[in-house]
Amino acid sequence: MSARRWTAVLTGLALPLGIVATTTSSPANAIPTQSHCGTEASGSGNNGFVDHAQLSRTLEGIERSTKGLVDVEVVGQSNQGRDIYTARVGEGDTVVFVESQIHGNENHGTEALLDLLRRWGGSTPEAAALREEVTIVAIPRLNVDGGERDTRQNEMTWADVVAAFPQLAGVAPAWNYNTRVGGFDVNRDFNPDLDYVPQPADFPGNSADTGWYITPESQTVRDVYRGLETEFGTVDYFVDLHNQWSCYATEDLESMSPLSISAKFIDDPAEFGTWPKFDMEASQRANVAVYEALQDQGQSGYGDVTLYPQDTNLPGTALGSFALRGSAVVLFETSSQTQYDGMKRNGMLRKQIEIGLGGLVDAVADGSIDTLDPSVYDTIPQRVYLPAD
Repeated sequence: MSARRWTAVLTGLALPLGIVATTTSSPANAIPTQSHCGTEASGSGNNGFVDHAQLSRTLEGIERSTKGLVDVEVVGQSNQGRDIYTARVGEGDTVVFVESQIHGNENHGTEALLDLLRRWGGSTPEAAALREEVTIVAIPRLNVDGGERDTRQNEMTWADVVAAFPQLAGVAPAWNYNTRVGGFDVNRDFNPDLDYVPQPADFPGNSADTGWYITPESQTVRDVYRGLETEFGTVDYFVDLHNQWSCYATEDLESMSPLSISAKFIDDPAEFGTWPKFDMEASQRANVAVYEALQDQGQSGYGDVTLYPQDTNLPGTALGSFALRGSAVVLFETSSQTQYDGMKRNGMLRKQIEIGLGGLVDAVADGSIDTLDPSVYDTIPQRVYLPAD
């Protein structure tokens, strides 16, 4: 493969996302760019990721084993009637809201969150000290229907939407509706106005528009977020765990990049009204905390973090909408696609999320996040797209 030819190009295109991994305990070494980067199915399957029934049992077990320090609740139902859970741990005055698997075929964040919840709810002095400073609220898997059928979209037709919102009868379906799959990209269904009611004139919309809260999954996130705002005043941090195309390199073209992160989802906050709490520097510091936690892993592949394209303007995403409301936001894009990679590198990739997200929460808990230089964010290498072999 050393003679593999490819043209590396910086890209601002966010490709459809997926999953990945390999169950391994070996060190996370840097992955050379001459490594195979293909599009054929791996044959390893995805059965190692928890399904909905297993997720439910696992969360119940975590609540039980932590003696209720991790409090698990059902906070909503999907369009197909499956329960959507939150897991809450800590009683600090600063809140970190974490969402995983808004796209059903992006599993690594869910697996990492389950491990982190066990740690945060543990009996160590470090966990107890963290719980005094921070309240962590996690949705370990939002798109539970898409998770069951391994699709990016949820499982919901446009007719289902019209039944819930009769004022939309005769309106063209929302732009993020996939007729072939019969579902929506839920991560385009958000609006910074938590009281927004769908209006016919706002459809079908486009990627530069705000969303509508027409899916039960986005409504569930909105309701949890609203409750946290009522309790804390501002949701201090919002983290969204995703997966992206498998084949990205670091800017120097020396290694494959296993993770891209970002703080930027809004070009001009004033375009969407008056949002005085919008704080780009707070988001940059939060991303720097993730970046530095992974750099602290020495010469391992964990340090090959790149920056997600910065020419994005996505107010209809959860990250965009909640940034406008004042949350410091962090995007995790773990590089791997379920349909191509199956379970390859699962251990390394989920551990990477644990280190990065755990480092952010630690920095919030001990206050060191306030000392981080937001300008470091602009020094994070850009990701470089590698075409498939």
